[in-house]
Amino acid sequence: MISYARQNSEGQPGVAPPAADDHIAPAPRVSVQAFCETVETAAAVQSAGEDRRLNKAHLKIQMGGMAAAIEAYRSAPTPNVIMLEADSRSDILAGLDQLATVCDPGSRVVVIGRVNDVTLYRELVRRGISDYVIAPVNTLDVVRSICNLFSAPEAKSVGRIIAVVGAKGGVGASTIAHNVAWAIARDLAMDSVVADLDLAFGTAGLDYNQDPPQGIADAVFSPDRIDTAFIDRLLSKCTDHLSLLAAPATLERVYDFGADAFDAIFDTLRTTMPCIVLDVPHQWSGWTKRALVGADDILIVAAPDLANLRNTKNIFDLLKSARPNDRMPLYCLNQVGVPKRPEINAGEFAKAIESQPIAAVPFEPQMFGSAANNGQMIAEISANHRTTEIFLQIAQRLTGRGETKKPRGGFLSPLIEKLRAK
Repeated sequence: MISYARQNSEGQPGVAPPAADDHIAPAPRVSVQAFCETVETAAAVQSAGEDRRLNKAHLKIQMGGMAAAIEAYRSAPTPNVIMLEADSRSDILAGLDQLATVCDPGSRVVVIGRVNDVTLYRELVRRGISDYVIAPVNTLDVVRSICNLFSAPEAKSVGRIIAVVGAKGGVGASTIAHNVAWAIARDLAMDSVVADLDLAFGTAGLDYNQDPPQGIADAVFSPDRIDTAFIDRLLSKCTDHLSLLAAPATLERVYDFGADAFDAIFDTLRTTMPCIVLDVPHQWSGWTKRALVGADDILIVAAPDLANLRNTKNIFDLLKSARPNDRMPLYCLNQVGVPKRPEINAGEFAKAIESQPIAAVPFEPQMFGSAANNGQMIAEISANHRTTEIFLQIAQRLTGRGETKKPRGGFLSPLIEKLRAK
């Protein structure tokens, strides 16, 4: 597939910059070789190779540009993707003609150049180039270019993974995850699936009043069978737009997994579901860390106490460091306002973490208890409650659908407010 010429995120005349919420699907297991002419481009490619979306790709960088690539492939097979940096129009066209004599037919070629000209782009398309990116490039430009070679433009909205994890056990992260997923499916009308990753003690089946005979355990213990049809059979339908990949919640076996145990499940879900909400248990292992780092968006749920503050900061800092090219993790406070309990307020959390919580969910034991015992969501118990609105706001923020806007008042609103105050 030939994609349109693009430029870096700093902007160049005649080409629109990428959208702020540009969703980039991960690349498959492919080999990529880059031939750079400048140290700056090589550094951007090197940084891209460390991005989570290219962790399955094998990336190799060499200097020398087009000439080095031509020489290298005279005696070696070409990889899945070749990235070439060239300075001038004549260098690009002449070099590509020579490269064509040694390049395997199945290889895709991405050219990084400094000429922003539609005539050149058309000539590159005629020669079969997969993508043309205008220099100077940054890390995301390289990531986007490689990943988009393997995803159809019309499928950009497919496969957003949202991971929800508690900063501490018992803070209600699963309850938040399930209610936010319900809001995404019902209020935003996005086809969604909740994957309960707490195989031993998961509560998603109880919260949605589902008792499916199969679930995520059947997939994780049968990696050779995983495909779209197999995963579809394991899903339990909760509503028109919401499905559940339930945990068995039994102790008949020990659930010890390798770091990549869930990769095939997530990859398959990405191809069929616009939104996947991962209910990540509060534990620290190779696969939980991998699930968090690999998610598109992350929500940390914390209660307003010191242990939660410490853990939230630790998780927040680690994920920011491991995902330098992604949106920052988000966090919310839950169970706020327990009577007679000393609490750390949102301002102190924000000061320590250097980021504001996106929501503060009030302590409502009767309503949450009734919902849990009846296998219902808060929106089903009380559709107009302020907590239902909070879950919708969180859903909008995590899916990039914007924040709920307050209705604009008319020009008489200030006067009416004064009269009411009297």
